[in-house]
Amino acid sequence: MTTRPTLNPDEPPIFEIGAPGRRGYELPPLDVPAASHDDLGGKVRPGLDGFPEVSEVDVVRHFVRLSRLNYAVDLGLYPLGSCTMKYNPKVNEEVARLDGFARIHPLQPDESVQGALRLMHELERSLAEITGLHRFTLQPVAGAQGELTGIMMVRALLEQRGDPRSVILIPDSAHGTNPASAHISGYRVEQIASNRQGTIDVEALRRRMAPDVAALMLTNPNTLGIFESDIREVCGIVHDRGGLVYMDGANMNALVGVARPGDMGVDVLHLNLHKTFSTPHGGGGPGSGPVGVVRELEPFLPVPVVQREGASFRLEWDRPQSIGKVAAFHGNFGMHVRALAYILSFGPEIRQVAERAVLNANYLRARLSGTFHLPYDSPTLHEVVFDDSRQAPAGVRTMDIAKRLIDYGFHPPTIYFPLIVPGALMIEPTETEPRRELDRFVDAMRAIDREAREEPGKVTSAPHSTPVGRLDEAAAARRPILRWKP
Repeated sequence: MTTRPTLNPDEPPIFEIGAPGRRGYELPPLDVPAASHDDLGGKVRPGLDGFPEVSEVDVVRHFVRLSRLNYAVDLGLYPLGSCTMKYNPKVNEEVARLDGFARIHPLQPDESVQGALRLMHELERSLAEITGLHRFTLQPVAGAQGELTGIMMVRALLEQRGDPRSVILIPDSAHGTNPASAHISGYRVEQIASNRQGTIDVEALRRRMAPDVAALMLTNPNTLGIFESDIREVCGIVHDRGGLVYMDGANMNALVGVARPGDMGVDVLHLNLHKTFSTPHGGGGPGSGPVGVVRELEPFLPVPVVQREGASFRLEWDRPQSIGKVAAFHGNFGMHVRALAYILSFGPEIRQVAERAVLNANYLRARLSGTFHLPYDSPTLHEVVFDDSRQAPAGVRTMDIAKRLIDYGFHPPTIYFPLIVPGALMIEPTETEPRRELDRFVDAMRAIDREAREEPGKVTSAPHSTPVGRLDEAAAARRPILRWKP
């Protein structure tokens, strides 16, 4: 298989481009007396020293050249496990740019934004139907903030009961933000081990579940891509001792339209609109992490909530048990528009999302399992986790494989996560990838395996086709170089 060369211009930072007096605009002559900095009471900066002086051509060409060095989901497969980096349909972008959505302001009176409020209400009801939960808040602007919001509501309910408790239990395969969210909410975190099948150890949970445990936070499917088949028993164990079950919905792409967390016994979960419901992700964001709850937790939802009264909608602020606001205004409304457009485009056939995501992941699992080691043999759903143990004897490790993939024109998968798999390669193709792209990825991974055995130095010194080779990433994070030096 041949590599796809990457454009490699010697492109300095924009601060190093241009010349004094160069600009991309020309204003008409000033027809009023000029005011000095002092005339304005010192409230205006005297200048913008150090900013680049560049023409429009300089600016456009600079950023277009940089854009051609970036990898994006519009270019090819983005196999980040547990991140669900799927293609974003362009019709969603068109809808979000309609003037009635893009040009409104969150401080407008309710009667002037009825369309937006109706959209938020319909998105909430759609998410409730998909998850089997009672109500949602759309405020959180990221999955991690959704986690924090959910645990804050758990604490509020338990405090109302008179016993906030002190411990949150989290499986060892959990997302890294789960412990942080629990800790910020004032809880002590304890870890629950996984069993040999890669799922939560039910007996370990049963032994630990005591009156000091406020909640269990788990991900289902978990970060190995394995469905927690004992989920109803797990929820029963927690509920019997007065605790609640929080589900991290980052992997909901495997369940949407097929199974509902509320039916499994889950009390609260967050969803990532930028994962399951195909709104822009990461640098193309912003994110959105709505949180759904059972009826008992509804009074604690952040304010305001959208209420329907006949044919009209209003924002309700008078909710004395609410945990308050968790984000400015009403969350990232543009993501709400895109997510509802995505849901409505499928309608009752939205289960195709999960079915095709699971099919694609298992296709990659079947085609790569003879080449890369599969540490857990349990059936997987939307993602699959391999490791580097077959390549390690040649001195090729997970980081090397990831870097070499760049030379083959692919973004690397998630690496070294989950932590319970040493040398993990966590791959999630999502439902939007065609078989041709999956086969190209398989060919690249197999080629890297051959190189690991025949020419390991080619892998351990990768990447070779990028503007910068192998970086000292720790040093780059601690001592970044922000100015270009010729």
